[in-house]
Amino acid sequence: MTTARAELAARLADYDRLVEVGIGRRPAVAAALVDAGCAVTATDVFDAPVPDGVDFVRDDVVARRDALDGEGPGDPYRVDAVYGLNLPAELQTPVRDVAHAAGADCLFTTLGFEEPTVPVERKRVGRETLYVATPRRR
Repeated sequence: MTTARAELAARLADYDRLVEVGIGRRPAVAAALVDAGCAVTATDVFDAPVPDGVDFVRDDVVARRDALDGEGPGDPYRVDAVYGLNLPAELQTPVRDVAHAAGADCLFTTLGFEEPTVPVERKRVGRETLYVATPRRR
């Protein structure tokens, strides 16, 4: 794992229960969180291999957001934080909405060349910027 990813994992380890949206083929942060004693569920629209100790749920966060009914997003989003690494612009709003509907914090990094598309607070984590989505204004 890169130093930047290790620093992100250390910051995210402040949460007890997390969901990583769009884990793909980059499970190192989820594995580090499990090693730190966190409960981690990974999601993706495609089946993805995950390390021991990481639960996996095939899920489409956009469909999950579109199905919100005021009761919260349900499993697997009964967590303290929802995060995404290299989260593309088109997923930032759905991830934020699902996280906040669950009463969870929403944290993400971008692809690097994109600015966040939702209101955020910026947190420096080593050489990386971790974005914390602020609640949507009603």
